[in-house]
Amino acid sequence: MTAVASITRARSKARSKSENAEANLRAQIFLVTSIGILLVIGLAATLSASSVVATARGDQWNAEFKHQATFVVAGILVMAVAAKIPYQWFRKAAILMWAGSVVALILVRVSGVSHGGAQRWLELGGVEFQPSDFAKFAVIVALAVTYEKKERLNQLGEVGHFFVPTAAILGSVGLLVITQTDLGTTVVIVGAAFAVMVAAKTRSSHLGLLAVMGVASGALSLRMNSYQRLRIDAWRNPLADIEGIAYHVSQSKIAIGSGGPFGVGLGQSRFRWLYLPNAHTDFIFSIIAEELGFAGAIFAISLYVGFAVLGISTALRAPDRFGMMVAAGITAWISVQAFVNIGGVTGMIPLTGITLPFVSAGGSSLLMALGAVGVLLNIASQGAPGAKR
Repeated sequence: MTAVASITRARSKARSKSENAEANLRAQIFLVTSIGILLVIGLAATLSASSVVATARGDQWNAEFKHQATFVVAGILVMAVAAKIPYQWFRKAAILMWAGSVVALILVRVSGVSHGGAQRWLELGGVEFQPSDFAKFAVIVALAVTYEKKERLNQLGEVGHFFVPTAAILGSVGLLVITQTDLGTTVVIVGAAFAVMVAAKTRSSHLGLLAVMGVASGALSLRMNSYQRLRIDAWRNPLADIEGIAYHVSQSKIAIGSGGPFGVGLGQSRFRWLYLPNAHTDFIFSIIAEELGFAGAIFAISLYVGFAVLGISTALRAPDRFGMMVAAGITAWISVQAFVNIGGVTGMIPLTGITLPFVSAGGSSLLMALGAVGVLLNIASQGAPGAKR
């Protein structure tokens, strides 16, 4: 009887292991599929939205498309490599990554490149990139490794042990990014950090106090930055200055509305003809809604919702607390950024000028987002139901 019971347990264990492996594989396939569809939508929209702009400045009509396609290929390679690296490795590099991001953000203030009146880029070897894109991931892993250590020592519940490292990691990066007048990226970083805190089971009193401090900081930033105040005013009363600060959102709403239920057709956008500024970057969702209609816009949104669901599932199945916090942070990063972009161009929330993940034209933002997805895929590959955390 003992031998029979042992064989039964062994078979049950093997079956459970096989089922878990299949579940992990399905999660990875669904994640890759949703991201792949968004990349294809982004390339098609970039080709349509940027052709007029490229021609107007004397480039080939498909110059932006080829540039974006190059970064898509590079990003897919980065994602594939990241998916093969055990996510536990980032424990060792977390603090160094955070320190590197702080140094890079300081360099932006000293010798950064400006576009459209905003100084947010560094140039290296003729290639421009935004350090704030790297800072998103650096903050997530640095907070995750810090909270994991504090939790292991039963110190996370103490005010000092929570707020001091949080202020150092999140506060330093947030302050440097907000001084670039980049409110959108600041919101994304704070949202991702908040998700890490929730996954770390931070005390609600600590989260509440941090939220109050965040609102106060945001109010102070608005008071000190007249351009951000104008954005808020344009959102509250969009008809007051339709030819000025509210021009972008007004044109975006008209473009979205003109798409109707099923759109005007791929490549048939009228608003790409210089009516809608930044059509292939910040306002690419407006072009998608115009060309593919309400149905296409809802389909794109559903892909982000699906990504959020899969990301949360990956976090819950992560084999350890560190993996859970990193997965939660990455999921919030992509989801919050998508919400901020879509909410801004549709007028649901004030416009902040931030790219739509995997869709908008952009180099460093795409590479970092796909790299983060690779880390999420690695966590999903090691997931286990009811894992001890």
